[in-house]
Amino acid sequence: MRKIFFLFILFASGFQLLAQQPDWPETTNVTQPWTRWWWHGSTVNPGGLTANMEQLQEIGLGGVEITPIYDVKGYENEAISFLSDQWMEMLEYTLKEGDRLNLGVDLANASGWPFGGPWIGAEDACKNLHFKQFTLNGGEQLKEKVEFIQEPMVRAIGHRLDISEIKFPISSNPNLQELALEQVRFEKPLPLQALMAYNKTGEVIDLTEKVSTGGTLNWTAPEGTWNLYAVFQGWHGKMVERAGTGGEGNVIDHFSEAAADKFLKIFDEAAKDADVNSIRTFFNDSYEVDDASGESDWTPLLFEEFKNRRGYDLKNHLPALFGNDSEEMNNRVLCDYRETISDLLLDRFTKVWADWAKKYDAGIRNQAHGSPANILDLYAASDIPETEGTNPMRIKMATSAAHVSGKPLVSCEASTWLDEHFLANLGTVKQNLDRYFANGVNHIFYHGTPYSPVDEKWPGWMFYAAVHFAPTNSWWPDFKAINEYVTRSQSFLQIATPDNDILMYFPIYDTWSEQGRSRLPHFGGSFEPLTKELSEYLLQRGYTFDYISDKQIQELEITNGEIKAPGANYKTIVVPKCNHIPLATMQKLVDLVNTGATIIFQENLPKDVPGFYDVEERQMAFQKIKESIHFESLGGVLVDEMGSGKCLTGENIDALLSNAGVFPEEMAQVGLWFNRVKRDDGTCYFISNWSDKKVDQWITVQSAGDEAALFNPMNQEIGKAKIQKMNEKQSRVYLQLEPGETVVLQWYSDEIDIEDYPLWNIPVEKTVLKGEWTVSFLKGGPTLPDSYTTTSLNSWTEHSEEHEKFSGTGVYELSFKRPDESATAFLLDLGKVCESATIVLNGEKMGTVVGPEYQLVIDASKLEDVNKLEVQVSNLMANRIIDLDKRGVNYKKFYNVNFAARKRENVGKDGLFTAANWEPLESGLIGPVTLTPVTKKMVEIE
Repeated sequence: MRKIFFLFILFASGFQLLAQQPDWPETTNVTQPWTRWWWHGSTVNPGGLTANMEQLQEIGLGGVEITPIYDVKGYENEAISFLSDQWMEMLEYTLKEGDRLNLGVDLANASGWPFGGPWIGAEDACKNLHFKQFTLNGGEQLKEKVEFIQEPMVRAIGHRLDISEIKFPISSNPNLQELALEQVRFEKPLPLQALMAYNKTGEVIDLTEKVSTGGTLNWTAPEGTWNLYAVFQGWHGKMVERAGTGGEGNVIDHFSEAAADKFLKIFDEAAKDADVNSIRTFFNDSYEVDDASGESDWTPLLFEEFKNRRGYDLKNHLPALFGNDSEEMNNRVLCDYRETISDLLLDRFTKVWADWAKKYDAGIRNQAHGSPANILDLYAASDIPETEGTNPMRIKMATSAAHVSGKPLVSCEASTWLDEHFLANLGTVKQNLDRYFANGVNHIFYHGTPYSPVDEKWPGWMFYAAVHFAPTNSWWPDFKAINEYVTRSQSFLQIATPDNDILMYFPIYDTWSEQGRSRLPHFGGSFEPLTKELSEYLLQRGYTFDYISDKQIQELEITNGEIKAPGANYKTIVVPKCNHIPLATMQKLVDLVNTGATIIFQENLPKDVPGFYDVEERQMAFQKIKESIHFESLGGVLVDEMGSGKCLTGENIDALLSNAGVFPEEMAQVGLWFNRVKRDDGTCYFISNWSDKKVDQWITVQSAGDEAALFNPMNQEIGKAKIQKMNEKQSRVYLQLEPGETVVLQWYSDEIDIEDYPLWNIPVEKTVLKGEWTVSFLKGGPTLPDSYTTTSLNSWTEHSEEHEKFSGTGVYELSFKRPDESATAFLLDLGKVCESATIVLNGEKMGTVVGPEYQLVIDASKLEDVNKLEVQVSNLMANRIIDLDKRGVNYKKFYNVNFAARKRENVGKDGLFTAANWEPLESGLIGPVTLTPVTKKMVEIE
């Protein structure tokens, strides 16, 4: 008997040892958030670099991206010319300090953006296309010269200029920082690229060689009427935006490999004797060539590249390119032209840049949005795709490309212009970050942090596009809690693979086949209306999907009935209702069906192939494919079981997806944002509640496991989730989330050894903490206001003019007796807080709260007979800025755009931001502060 009992003890002990104990994943400087680090005029020095970097490391950042920008007035003599020997010394010093502090370093390839600078002459600068038309009848000669004189123009930031004030070349102007040039075109004759003649019978004659250097056409028109098209190469004139000293100049021709090589070799020359091996990636801050007058839509080798890629000579179809042929012909040729431009941006710039970075054992981080190209392919060619903005579809273009192509990291430019200057709080920042996480981002870059000299007066150097993630921000002490939150969240999301069900075809050929407002459509968050409508519906319903391009479809395979991309597996492909799809794409989709895939065509099959080359032959082949699909009605959808897969079509997308075995996540329908991924342990969800209501209910999820744990990345709470397994693919999980609250749900295939995640019964009636509060001021300025006591909480700005001007941290202290209740826990709710708070009870830090709810649960064991509550509240920078602007203190001392307002009502007489007309903003702990006993919520598994 004793022997049997002893064996049972061993067995039980072994079982406990085998049970998994959930814990936070390991973190690195990559799981930490990074920040864009602006170097104004590259006015940096070793002491300042060390001080700045130590502050960033101490606040919980894992790395920086160096982006040199425009200069600071009054510091002209200290500005360091971009890529000069001295500049490279500062870069080397920064990299060594980064190694010492375990701060990663990325580097923007230009001073400002897009790529360009003083080294880029006319031959490598961005170009545009101009044309002229002439008409001749038989026997006539052209009397007019074949020439195009480029009209002069100049655009500068903040002031008007005449072209007569600008010297040629641009680099010869001594005051480029003051000029702040955006776009410059000098009056000059443009080189002729082609002169073609067309008659009504379809005859085409190339007259280019018959034009003299003076522009005279030596040709007599044959019989009939002839339309002549002359194509000229112009200079777009775009200057590098926001460039600092030594970086001003022309933007490169992004469609020319020679131009990319010329630009990149400038860095090679500067770095030839430097140690820059610690650079992790080189960065491109989006295309942004065409946020100007006109667009860059030409490159010298375009005709040659077009013929090689599209199979015919574009010069023979210039009337169609310029919209003067039949509607169908116009659309087909224009589509081919746009596809060629897209190819060139991918092959002659993005891939060239990526290959170049490898020589430094580095990658590229690329913002492809806004490009006149299929940005899914541009993102996929990048080592770390990067997005920005708040539009989920725009975000998903970058994350989709990363997921499909197998890139482990996808980053974002986070929190740009969340609000007007000095008005964004950390709760708003968290909401912005959660939107990125929910849409697939796993590598946060704040926008951003300026380098600022150690002895610079408050508010230090700043960037024109808020938010200001700098030590001078009054909520900086609470910023560390957000960084720790990001680190914990990203520790789950980075070591994971995507787990989305749907690949949604991006029907770019429909856009390319429409005339549109300009010759080149640019892609970011814009979609064809039907694709946009479908995307929004799927998101709202809770379906998980990634976009996919035609090129990426060619890489798909079928494995065990699933659609396998290089980076993830999917259950189905959805083709939104569209008119055009390439023959190769349609054939690949049918091939995938035959080998086991389920492909859904929304409403009907595409109607036609795009482009002009061999169009009739391709149309015949396309029609043959369509005729091979024989749909039959089944359960409200049309189905054709082909090979070992099936092809579906119909109007009800829910019914189509259900037939494909794809079901929505219910949590989206109750207002939760989420991102589902797969980790070694099992399926994992990032879940955040940014609805205006508390979620407190069972939620059906499209995943299962033996057990699950919940992790709260804000307060570090971990516990076993209440689950109910429905089948091998679905479960129910009980979620309790306040507005603004986040949890990570992690499934496990084995038993886990951990206490239950706490769920609470919160009484409607709450108990107000009463007594005398002592209010003092810990840090901030312009001076620390006097302390005061109060029994009625209100904004500290109501106490004196000195308090009105103050931005910083105030400390609220209250002594209170232990409540009589025998509860095991209490809910401390601060009520209204302006803007974030760190809570300390009896000398122990309880946590930081950033809103919209300012509350946390405190274990009763933390309470003593008499307790000291300390609430450290940080307000916004705004009140101190109001004081500076009312007094006319000049902190807006930058060249170029200087310090622009986001909203028109905040533009001052000088055209810059001002808060002089603002009233002081509420600040501090406003309450009411309540401490209410709570009990554990017992959830019955149904």
